[in-house]
Amino acid sequence: MCFRLVLGCGSVCRGVIDHLAERDGRLLVVTDDAGVVETLRDESIPARDGDPSDPATVAAVDQPDVIFVGSDRTDVNRAALEAARDRFPGAAIVAYLGGNATAADRERFDALADRVVGPASALSEWVLAEAASPSAESAIELRDQLSGIDGRLAVMAHDNPDPDAIASAVALADIAESVGVPADACYFGDISHQENRAMVNLLELDLRNLGPTESLEEYSAFALVDHSRPGVNDQLPTELHVDIVIDHHPPRGPVPGEFVDLRQGAGATSTVLTEYVERFDLGFDPSTATALLYGIRVDTNDFTREVSPADFRAASVLSPHADASVLRQIEQPSLEGDTLETIARAIKNRIQRDSVAVASVGRIGDRDALPQAADQLLAMEGVETTLVFGFNDQMVYVSARSRAADVDLGETLRDAFDRIGSAGGHADMAGAQLEIGILGSADDEAEIESIVSVVEEVITNRFFEAIETRPGVPVGAYTQTSEWLFTKRGEPDGGESA
Repeated sequence: MCFRLVLGCGSVCRGVIDHLAERDGRLLVVTDDAGVVETLRDESIPARDGDPSDPATVAAVDQPDVIFVGSDRTDVNRAALEAARDRFPGAAIVAYLGGNATAADRERFDALADRVVGPASALSEWVLAEAASPSAESAIELRDQLSGIDGRLAVMAHDNPDPDAIASAVALADIAESVGVPADACYFGDISHQENRAMVNLLELDLRNLGPTESLEEYSAFALVDHSRPGVNDQLPTELHVDIVIDHHPPRGPVPGEFVDLRQGAGATSTVLTEYVERFDLGFDPSTATALLYGIRVDTNDFTREVSPADFRAASVLSPHADASVLRQIEQPSLEGDTLETIARAIKNRIQRDSVAVASVGRIGDRDALPQAADQLLAMEGVETTLVFGFNDQMVYVSARSRAADVDLGETLRDAFDRIGSAGGHADMAGAQLEIGILGSADDEAEIESIVSVVEEVITNRFFEAIETRPGVPVGAYTQTSEWLFTKRGEPDGGESA
């Protein structure tokens, strides 16, 4: 719970106190005006009579999270600021300059305060909109959580991470390092999408690729970014103790974690991490800023999908620090031959009913070609919803896209495939993974092709029926006669496989 300390209560700070008193958390006002103290107490606002510029007064106060220095006088505010910073070096301090600030005063305020404000209106606006906001309190809680870690932190992106997960993991690792906690941005699986490999290579991002059997004993703490449950779309033990979770996807079950920040209103986890980098006053390294900006652009489809005001604001903050030339190189990589062949097979094999197109591309070497094929089908005239799937060993990977206002792909894929595999995602972008257990016992190529043909029919019909009945209505066809083909597996969570 956030503890806010107000030192001095001049005319510029009175309105701020009224609003702070309405917020959750603890509040204490210290002022040498006995009349103000009495008035505040009459309004049930905790207040103490004391000189806010006296170090002895400040020393008698518990450790606050946020301090507001708000007397009308510059000399009092400067002394209070100096005493507060000396007594509470880790607190966030907002200080009002007062009405008679000199150049020397301004220099001193800039050196000691996290934010210095001049005009009274600006102080009130900034305090209410920024320092007292939930995101400011979350930053304080995150700092406390990080500071309590004794050892190395593993910041885990989901399997086969997309740009949003990669950028978020790198940014959180940077934040942890800034408070003295060694950290690694980690992931299981592969980064195989051309744009994602280009992003990591061109920006020289420091990532650790963990193997399925690799020991995690060197890590004392774990953070999850862009997903929220261990063992779901990552290869961590499901019973793992999680210290930090930062995500923007709606949770599909209980979310473990000592510190949890789920911003379902944000279009990308990179948006949330941009706010934290700002709050921690780290400054933006060009590589991290470029990665975060690209993560936002990809997850919001260049600000056209599930975008929020926070995404636009984060992009405006990142843009001056991002490397535009590198960003162009990332966004325009050369397509590999296998990807082009997968796209061609999707176009050739598509089955279209009204504005919905479904295509099997057969066996694939790179499952990350599937979302690109789904995007290409969506660009065809008369098509508003697409589903493309392919086979790799005993797995079927499914990728779907939609721009239809009345289709929620995440719910549609769960309706279609949850009983024979697992599925998830957003309203306009989703994925599924299905394991064909019977393929492991097939003896020859003819038998394999026969099984694949049946599976193709099952997947196609399940999806069309789920689209026709819309989310929430049980799927009737093929629910029992073909479930023996499949073995359930882990749930995707908006990564590259989607």
